[in-house]
Amino acid sequence: PEEVWEASGHLERFIDPILKCNTCNSAYRADKFLKKELPKLMIDGLSIEEMEGLIDKHNLSCPSCGNIFGSIEEYNLMLKTRVGTDKVAYLRPETATTTYLLFNRLDQVMRRRYPLKVFQYGKAYRNEISPRQGVLRMRSFDQFELQMFISKEQEYDFEDFEGVKETQLSLLDWKLQDKNIDTPQMRSLADALENKILKKPAYAYCLYIAHYLTKKLGYSDDVIRYRQHSPNERAHYADDAWDLEIKTEQFDWVEICGIHDRTDYDLRRHGEFSNNDFAVAMGDDPKEKEIPQILEVAFGIDRIIYTLLETNFSAIKKRINLQLENYLAPNLVAVFPLVSNKEEITDLAKKVHQSLLDNLLNSFYDGSGSIGKRYRRQDELGTPYCITIDYNSLDDNAVTIRERDSMDQTRVKIGEIPMVIKERLQKSKI
Repeated sequence: PEEVWEASGHLERFIDPILKCNTCNSAYRADKFLKKELPKLMIDGLSIEEMEGLIDKHNLSCPSCGNIFGSIEEYNLMLKTRVGTDKVAYLRPETATTTYLLFNRLDQVMRRRYPLKVFQYGKAYRNEISPRQGVLRMRSFDQFELQMFISKEQEYDFEDFEGVKETQLSLLDWKLQDKNIDTPQMRSLADALENKILKKPAYAYCLYIAHYLTKKLGYSDDVIRYRQHSPNERAHYADDAWDLEIKTEQFDWVEICGIHDRTDYDLRRHGEFSNNDFAVAMGDDPKEKEIPQILEVAFGIDRIIYTLLETNFSAIKKRINLQLENYLAPNLVAVFPLVSNKEEITDLAKKVHQSLLDNLLNSFYDGSGSIGKRYRRQDELGTPYCITIDYNSLDDNAVTIRERDSMDQTRVKIGEIPMVIKERLQKSKI
């Protein structure tokens, strides 16, 4: 309903700066356009007036027709519709707000054990002026997020932080960006707090959670950075905001996760507009009540899929290899009979394939084409291990297991295959 998004502030402040050509009416998001045209300048966080000044200073014109732009306009990203005959409604631009509407129920279900942590997966919708960059900017996309409801006292006295405070992250704070520096600094979370780059241990822990999940997906440290929003760039609800970004060859740094300190803004505003009191007792004294603070970790699933594919893709001497973590690969194992015209070999290969399935190992059987082409097909899919049954297998009851990245081959007895594969998968876990 419209009232929900009025309360959240999205109707008034969920906007993008838009450049429109006076001649051909082509439209561009102003900050993205300037980043592309002026890659050596730090554009994030600039005001509309500052962006217009850069356009005038560098005499930038419309890429489509070469004519001048009009003034930068504010463009609301909400997708408007109607329910029934006259009820105005909007498709949700983020999944978070629909979590906050359920707060009273969540408070009861979790028996007021704070901090309260809620994970959600769902779709969000935004009226992008010009969807582009593949799956990076779409009008419909998937989000996975953590919402942590927490007291002010717990934000500064957060026990779980002690176990992760020495974690090193590549941090690019907004003051560095303000000096036109785009090289992040490696700091521990404890050091970032001590130097007031981060304010609260609980919020620093949220950066750790984002980092932990990202590393579990298999990203290497050299493609990860955390970029802080400047005060001008922050969303209307945020007291602090950092983007977890991945370095890509095609699109430079791509945000895959946003970590936000939303304070008590959301629950306070929804309480005001609905005449509800969201203050709850969060400590030992039931008489001491406060509106919970909210810390958010929000991942864009489509962006994760794209950046994972790009950063793990390699092509060396016509060999295409997708170096996914084992538990992300579509197939864990592929089974090949060396030849498809000898029944004894194909029958044995099918038995090996079935044995893997019986041991809950995702196996793919492929008996068509040359053995080299079958290896290549599985390399492109990211399959960690390929098993070949050959003529010798009929005599020694053994097979050849080939590892994807190193292409090393080992001979293993057929009865030991499930155990060997499971051991290798276990060793490869992060």
